[in-house]
Amino acid sequence: MQGGDLVANEADILRNRFRELYNRSSSRGIYVYSDFLNAYEQALLEEEIRYGYTLLGGYDEAERKIACFGDESDFGYEPSPPLCILCVSPLSHKFSDDLTHRDFLGSLMGLGIKRETLGDIIISNNKGYLICLETIAQYIKDNLTKVRHTSVSCEECAQIPTEDLPQPKEKMVIVSSLRLDVLISGVYDISRSKSSALIEGEKVFINGKLTKSNSINIENGSMISVRGYGRFRYTEILGTTRKDRIRILCEIY
Repeated sequence: MQGGDLVANEADILRNRFRELYNRSSSRGIYVYSDFLNAYEQALLEEEIRYGYTLLGGYDEAERKIACFGDESDFGYEPSPPLCILCVSPLSHKFSDDLTHRDFLGSLMGLGIKRETLGDIIISNNKGYLICLETIAQYIKDNLTKVRHTSVSCEECAQIPTEDLPQPKEKMVIVSSLRLDVLISGVYDISRSKSSALIEGEKVFINGKLTKSNSINIENGSMISVRGYGRFRYTEILGTTRKDRIRILCEIY
């Protein structure tokens, strides 16, 4: 099987899975939940299922989310998403390593945990907030005792404190236009050909929707996700330069 055929086959399997979850929910009148989905998988879901579900990730700007199939207006009761938030803290901050997202994810993968059971991992003040499925939460609490060389404790919390949520950094970028490939090139300091390749490679999403157009003009307030680079929101035009290039303000996540 060629590489392209393999990717297409995986996409078909996902689409069939989404349809199965949707049909199970609607036929039984119950909420049904998916595993965590990345941006590409969320885009496939939107292509296959147009309505009758919501995406939930534990906080407003979450990147990885589960799909909740079902609607309160039809079922008459609210959903109870199977999400859990765990706070992982060094036992001794004084002797702790400087822990990164990679450190936390590596330790979790080392426990044999599947990526689809984990949502976003947020690092703040050398603590990690793990959003995961309830089915895996107790296993993590029992077995995640060390991240890198640092001994840690793991406790469940109701929500991520506001002050620990990811805070975007503002960046002023000078661009020739508001085309998607131009913005990506300017924000991440890469060539236009590289940004075009990312778009053509189906690695770019606008407000959670997959796009394959290099030349689309981006509207104010749009969130752009670029796999392998991160996310940014284009917020406003600040003005123009003497050479009629555009100064824009972006929020980098």
